[in-house]
Amino acid sequence: MIALALLLCAPVQLGSKQFTESVILGEIAAQTLAAQGIPAGHKRELGGTRVLWDALLAGQIDAYAEYTGTLTQELLPGVRGEAALRAALLSRGVALGVRFGFSDSYAVGMRRETAARLGLRTTSDLVRHPSLHLAFSNEFMERSDGWPGLRDRYALPQQGVRGLDHDLALRALANGSIDLTDVYTTDAEIRGSDLVVLEDDRHQFPDYAAVLLTRTSLDPKAQAALRVLEGSIDAPAMIKLNARAKLDHVPESRIASDFLRERLKLTGSAGGGEGVLAVVWRRTLEHLFLVFVSLTCAVLCAVPLGIVAAQRRRLGQVILAVAGVLQTIPSLALLVVLIPIFGIGAGPALIALFLYSLLPIVRNTHAGLTGIPLGLRESADALGLPKLARLRLIELPMASPSILAGIKVSAVINVGTATLGALIGAGGYGQPILTGIRLADTGLILEGALPAAALALLVQALFEVAERALVPRGLRLSAEAATDSETAR
Repeated sequence: MIALALLLCAPVQLGSKQFTESVILGEIAAQTLAAQGIPAGHKRELGGTRVLWDALLAGQIDAYAEYTGTLTQELLPGVRGEAALRAALLSRGVALGVRFGFSDSYAVGMRRETAARLGLRTTSDLVRHPSLHLAFSNEFMERSDGWPGLRDRYALPQQGVRGLDHDLALRALANGSIDLTDVYTTDAEIRGSDLVVLEDDRHQFPDYAAVLLTRTSLDPKAQAALRVLEGSIDAPAMIKLNARAKLDHVPESRIASDFLRERLKLTGSAGGGEGVLAVVWRRTLEHLFLVFVSLTCAVLCAVPLGIVAAQRRRLGQVILAVAGVLQTIPSLALLVVLIPIFGIGAGPALIALFLYSLLPIVRNTHAGLTGIPLGLRESADALGLPKLARLRLIELPMASPSILAGIKVSAVINVGTATLGALIGAGGYGQPILTGIRLADTGLILEGALPAAALALLVQALFEVAERALVPRGLRLSAEAATDSETAR
């Protein structure tokens, strides 16, 4: 009975991709439920299409806004027609929910001045200008309905096409760093930056009607509550909503609240009840949780591994090699790989941070133990000390400066790397940084970057204090003397 009660009280989890329109739609859906008495949460900016889709299939979120063109071209290729699409989704435990009422199609855009100077009106016209500098959003670079399909359909000759974050690509286009990029037809920047959308004269892009995907297991009351959003947003309205976020820097929660009040007569919650200090404190606790838990687990695992590596030479080479390989895996790739196993949120972030923490601690433990002079080891043997006693009383104390240095390096690296956890809903200082980059809001970026830098400095200072408390005084003096001698030399 208790489990059933908890299940019934559990909030509906909405998700959103890492672009403004998706965040706004996620906020609108979450506040629509809350306004009708149904608890709802919103996991913002969870990355790209595949991250949201996999999270929905795994039950880690209950709904998110998607586009029909993305469904038929990327997620369910080969499915044609709404009846077939609904059937394919139902077979995966997903329902095609409300249609918001607008279509947000892919297109390619450029500055009006460039288009007029070169006489460009259609996408086919790009063939005549192979020297144009093209850059597209990272997801567009990989999607079948993105750059690969566009290049093949129009036989475009441009080379060296780069992938960028969508919002950064739009900014690069506006300042002239690139000549053309992908846009969404409801992007506020089209009007705000006076861009020209080239005609898709060979019909590369399908219709991208905005819909809400929900799990079929979603509470019927929640499904009924969301139906008020059917046809509630047309394309001009969506452009205005995007413009309020991107150009006027109004928080998405406020935008959603105003929309529900004005269009649907619902009282949404704009949030924002927390002050800046309260928000920073909450993010600090989230960030400290990621760093502390992952670092503690790494120390408990890496120090014994370093001891084994020092005592068994061949096995030690294997241990150091494996730890080194783990360190070379790109953090974003590792997070994406871990999502299907551990879901979204803190789980995969903790695992990734743990793995990245291993190498400095293992390597420094190994170096500290193998660097102990042979004469000291022989003296310990002459005294008849057992192996474990020698390790505990002599070797680990002598290696402690090196071990602590490795832990300190891992801790500082963790503070910075933990900001990427915001991409998968782990919170922390990365959340305002990602939002600030998306909205070109320097204040938001600094709201995450400055506390992260301060925390890194604090961690380093704490380890300096810990070194004085834990490292024997004679070893500290020897290390300081060696440092002074090296400086003088």
